[in-house]
Amino acid sequence: MSATQVLAPVFVQVALTFGLLLWMGRLRIAAVRSGEVRPVDIALGQRSWPPRATQIGNAFRNQFELPILFYLISILSLFTAHSSLMLVGLAWLFVVSRLLHALIHVTTNNVTRRFFLYLVGTVVLFLMWLLFVFELYFGGSSNLPPLDMDALGVDMPLGSQ
Repeated sequence: MSATQVLAPVFVQVALTFGLLLWMGRLRIAAVRSGEVRPVDIALGQRSWPPRATQIGNAFRNQFELPILFYLISILSLFTAHSSLMLVGLAWLFVVSRLLHALIHVTTNNVTRRFFLYLVGTVVLFLMWLLFVFELYFGGSSNLPPLDMDALGVDMPLGSQ
């Protein structure tokens, strides 16, 4: 698997996060400008935002829960040169579950459906970690050459190479 194939689902997840951030920001700025929310009412993180801004904010904040483990395994699979078609396929399945989860979060907010998709994403992520650990410790050679830090322009501290 190439680095671009491994990173493609990561970039889609990042795009989802930034999209929600921009949407949340637009709603919050509009609420402050209209006087619906006063800066003093939210300065210390109080929950004084209008319901729609809170809903989008919750969807945004949720992108910093499970996806953190997704980002980590994606980066580790590159640095250890242990990636596979199965791992990338599971990564795409995870991202699709996150997209659908966010879609429900910002539309109907049906908790049962949202939880189901959260559970799907959790199981997929768990399978990704199991597969990665198995490939790392018991698998054969990796599918990617190790990253050449010199080619990336990264200065490594003396003695770390």
